[in-house]
Amino acid sequence: MSRGHKKSSLRERRPAFYAVTPCTYNHSRRLRPFTRPETMEGDWLDELRQPRAGPSFVQRARDAPDDDDAIIRDDFGPAVIAQEDAEETSFQQFIRHWMNERHAPDILPAQEDLLARLLDHARKQANDVKLLREHPDTSEDEHFRIMLVQTEVERVMFVIRSYVRTRLQKIEKYARYIGMTPEVHERLSQGELDYAQQYVQILDTILTNAVLQSLPPPQQGLDDKTADIPPMIQGPDKQRPVFAHARQACPPVRLPDGSTMEMEKGQISLTPYYVIEQLLLRGEVELV
Repeated sequence: MSRGHKKSSLRERRPAFYAVTPCTYNHSRRLRPFTRPETMEGDWLDELRQPRAGPSFVQRARDAPDDDDAIIRDDFGPAVIAQEDAEETSFQQFIRHWMNERHAPDILPAQEDLLARLLDHARKQANDVKLLREHPDTSEDEHFRIMLVQTEVERVMFVIRSYVRTRLQKIEKYARYIGMTPEVHERLSQGELDYAQQYVQILDTILTNAVLQSLPPPQQGLDDKTADIPPMIQGPDKQRPVFAHARQACPPVRLPDGSTMEMEKGQISLTPYYVIEQLLLRGEVELV
């Protein structure tokens, strides 16, 4: 039996959590047990195995058929209903707030606690992935799982970045309106409020140096209100229609024509934003 044949046979007999390492003296190979890092105990691998509202990306990859031509079962309905009835995870809650922020014309209350919790969790997962990638005893199967976890981390970070960008765009667009509307300050984090104030100061300085200082004093204002002319301070358009999905049975709301509407659970309605604004703030509806 050749030496190459012995190596292949040894690999076939080697258990999944054993690694082959060279000996120091006789250039032969010995088996030593895989030692799992301490960071893996009670961390993201255990959390991935816990039941959630829907199958995780890792579980879907494990359960995927080996043949691309496998028949797709037509039984999605009960699974979707089970996901709706299950308790939301932190990431699912954040996705709902992200979609609301993207579709709402007004800036919504900041989700500071939820955002901080997701960022801490994503950093911990990224650090664990880095440690496991660098560990010499990580098996090929675990490398594949690590790749899936890293994909999930990147997906979470994409949603977080999109959420922050959306809020910054609204802050820049309505910066002067935010500065003149104290009730909006409660919806912003301290960092966002400081950013809005600094943005207004920089914008005023640029406009003054570039244009306003060359105009007569009566025309140097940035908050003039004149009849038949749109206001210089732009606020959110709450008349804009939005699609609202009822997460539960909602109390009656008054429509623009004076009639009332009651939304049942699961109902989707197209209505001006101001009609469902309070329902959205209470979490009874979500924007889609």
